[in-house]
Amino acid sequence: MSVVVLSRARHPDCRPASLRRDARGILAQLEQGDAELTVALVDDTEIHDLNRRYRGKDRATDVLAFAMREGLRAPGDEQTLGDVVISLETAVRQARRRRVPLEREVRALLIHGVLHLLGYDHERSAAEARRMKAKEREVARALAGR
Repeated sequence: MSVVVLSRARHPDCRPASLRRDARGILAQLEQGDAELTVALVDDTEIHDLNRRYRGKDRATDVLAFAMREGLRAPGDEQTLGDVVISLETAVRQARRRRVPLEREVRALLIHGVLHLLGYDHERSAAEARRMKAKEREVARALAGR
């Protein structure tokens, strides 16, 4: 299992080593132990640009997922799951609003992003949104219990 964390935005309560450990736990819980994942922590400006460029939404968001297991594949990249991009600025605001530690908020966004990489899509239907939310809770509970 390969997890790379890129920190283009930083906060003292969000440590790349903890995020890498959480990502490995999430992948293991989802039976993706051989997967390769990149997690990027960015600011609102960068995620706004990505959201506009790739989703046509002219605003910042909390998390984006770029799946690599869709479409044509290059030989040898079968294990590449994709990239999860998290706006650390948005995560800080959401953590304050929800009154939870930043590490917990970032973990929830990471779970959400990884599930998108695996094909979960809460925007597809209400039933799919419920399915995804249930899986998010299941993975979060498993991580809390380790």
